[in-house]
Amino acid sequence: MPTTDPALPVYPAACDDDVVPDYVQALEQAAHYLNDTQKAMLRRAWAVGAAAHAGQNRKSGEPYITHPVAVAQVLAEQGLDVETLVAAILHDTLEDTPLTRADIAAQFGETVAELVDGVTKLDKVQFANRQEAQAESFRKMLLAMARDLRVILIKLADRLHNMRTLGAQLPEARRRIAIETLEIYAPIAQRLGMNLVKSELQDLGFRALHPWRHAVIEKRIRSQPLARREALAQIEARLAQRLAMEKLEHRLVGRVKTPWSVYSKMRAEGRSFDQVMDVFGFRIVVDTVADCYHALGVVHAAYKPVDGRFRDFIAIPKANGYQSLHTVLFGPYGAPIEVQIRTREMDLIAERGVAAHWAYKAGEGSSGNSAQARAAAWIASLVESQRGTGSSLEFLENVKVDLFPDEVYLFTPKGDILALPRNATALDFAYAVHTDVGNHAVTARIDKRLAPLRTRLVSGQTVEIITAKSAAPSAQWLEFVVTSKARTAIRQHLKQLEHEDAVQLGHYMLDRALGVLGTALDRIPMDRLEAYLAENRYSRLEALLADIALGNRMPVQVAQALAQPAEGAPADVAIAQQRPEERIFITGGERGVISFAQCCQPIPRDPIMGYHTAGKGIVVHRLDCPHVSEYRKSPERWVAVDWAREVTGSFSASIRIDVENRPGVLAQVAAAVARAESNIDRVEYLERDRSIAVLRFGIEVRDDRHLAEVLRGVRRLQVVQDVQRG
Repeated sequence: MPTTDPALPVYPAACDDDVVPDYVQALEQAAHYLNDTQKAMLRRAWAVGAAAHAGQNRKSGEPYITHPVAVAQVLAEQGLDVETLVAAILHDTLEDTPLTRADIAAQFGETVAELVDGVTKLDKVQFANRQEAQAESFRKMLLAMARDLRVILIKLADRLHNMRTLGAQLPEARRRIAIETLEIYAPIAQRLGMNLVKSELQDLGFRALHPWRHAVIEKRIRSQPLARREALAQIEARLAQRLAMEKLEHRLVGRVKTPWSVYSKMRAEGRSFDQVMDVFGFRIVVDTVADCYHALGVVHAAYKPVDGRFRDFIAIPKANGYQSLHTVLFGPYGAPIEVQIRTREMDLIAERGVAAHWAYKAGEGSSGNSAQARAAAWIASLVESQRGTGSSLEFLENVKVDLFPDEVYLFTPKGDILALPRNATALDFAYAVHTDVGNHAVTARIDKRLAPLRTRLVSGQTVEIITAKSAAPSAQWLEFVVTSKARTAIRQHLKQLEHEDAVQLGHYMLDRALGVLGTALDRIPMDRLEAYLAENRYSRLEALLADIALGNRMPVQVAQALAQPAEGAPADVAIAQQRPEERIFITGGERGVISFAQCCQPIPRDPIMGYHTAGKGIVVHRLDCPHVSEYRKSPERWVAVDWAREVTGSFSASIRIDVENRPGVLAQVAAAVARAESNIDRVEYLERDRSIAVLRFGIEVRDDRHLAEVLRGVRRLQVVQDVQRG
């Protein structure tokens, strides 16, 4: 045990609370996890620090000792050990008071003295105006971090409290400190996985750097319209209900955006405030990793996921040890829902990073969590790299590349280098090499080992793409590519497939119209066909056929022009009266050329008709749709359609429900719909008074029998007075 120097004041371990300042009591409350001996050591550190800083005040006028105690409180809230808290209380004594390193070592031990010395070395070279001084200070900070990670934790807590009390500084100093915080300290906190500290540093830095912008955005965040708050509550209730139905123990919280996060997204993505805020964020915390994936399935059943926006940071943690599942869902009225799913331990590490479950043992190195191990490995690699750099400036630039890893650098088998965005996959690499390579990619060989196309790449890897002539892009590829070139090429190929479907349907429709005139497309003279294509500015016959399928050309009119019936023949009447009996059978797998009207929402086994609509192709309506009477005025646009014997997929439908207006009714109805194995797309209130509410649920069903099953399940509820197809 360290001995007590009689020349230094010692605060007794047991003392009445009324002689202890409030800020010290606040520290002890935050450090409630310490035992009595450790709490006594904490008080002794405060007494020594208060005596050493006696007569010193901050620019705000408060006694200087309030600052280091507040720094210790920040660390106590992170659950740090007593040695770190004591070092935090004393972290400014070596530089600003007569207290020596030997004094601290005698009072509190060598480890505390080493921590205080490490922090002091950082402060002796200020982050002043000269870039070289800033870089050299950073190099020294790195070396101190390499000896003991707790040095940077103290420094981050010191910076956080300084940012909280930045108002007392002059404008020029506020700006310098804010820039330094945003460029150095916040990224380091992020790299160490300390997201709570990082987030607050960023927001405080933003407020100091751009006070007017911060104030405007903060005011708008606080004054969100009632409709958004209602939508947020509706989404939260639905997610909670689905999770509860699956008997998943969970904690569900809405994520509140900070002004800095809103501002950063507005600036980075060129979006307006309303576009950025039109995103709902939730975090789901469960018990086990298996529960994480179970919860993911539940939220994907509640709301459809957005292609390409799912990230599995549990299987592949971030460089700072962060683990979580990220997904983006299509929310009500088109607003995205960002959801994070993680275990309790992952949530603790995500918020506190290397400070979570601190397990440091003096003389034995760090034996803490994965975030600590990754941080230690990162710092060790930086220490190694700094030995080979010529100057502090060069070293700082290298570290900034690591702190802001926006790109990964990869090698082709021939040694060429390709730069791709962060999180790029082997498939992104394939498209970066050549579009044809991407379109025919089958798998990848990364550093001579076979790997799936969805594998994320890291800098320095050598990637070879294996192709096959028979391979082709699929819609699933859009779920994991990140580059615009890959996304564009995949979508273009999928559009080509839709185009082929349109050409096939257009051929069928034109042949059918020609059949009424006693001819067929292959019997039309080539010169007449080419003349028609040239006259209507079609480069190829396929373009004409696709236009027919999409409703931009009427097959009847094209057939008349190509067949050239005799003068005086009532062609229009003949065609209108001779409706061919062949029907287009809908299987549910049609791509782009057949759609279903939202006004009447036909589902399999409903009596239906098809209407040729410009730009949309064939739009399918129910025969009892109120618009059908209007369509009868254009019989040439009618298309005979029917359901195939086997129809796959889900179809949109609406149900209108009259319910008692009381708490929990919405959840009961949603649960009944869920029990019938139907997904809910949207919920809206049509009418509402004190006793009755009329709801419309947009749901997905397989056919009319499935819809009937949903209606029966809802009708059984005691709170439901009436339910019908809407």
